[in-house]
Amino acid sequence: MANKRILALNDGEFNKVVSESTVPLLVDFWAEWCGPCKMIAPVVEEIASEFEGKIQVAKLNVDENQDVPTGLKVISIPTLILFKAGQEVERSIGYKTKEELSNLIKKYI
Repeated sequence: MANKRILALNDGEFNKVVSESTVPLLVDFWAEWCGPCKMIAPVVEEIASEFEGKIQVAKLNVDENQDVPTGLKVISIPTLILFKAGQEVERSIGYKTKEELSNLIKKYI
């Protein structure tokens, strides 16, 4: 992944990263074949830059990692889930603009 601000997560480390994050964690559940996922990717990168230090942004490929998305009942992608203190606080499904995502995040920082 080109952006150093964005973590690439997998099933094995997901719970540890979520529970140990000291800032809100935005996780983008995506897949290579998903058109809307490709559309929202630059938006997610902008969010990672804009909120650097205030939130952590991560991506989880649902084709390569199926346990976590199944456990979280992620049934369509892109799904973005915001975790705070290890708990899910917001969920966004489908494409969102940068403004929509920013407003969602600002409630928790």
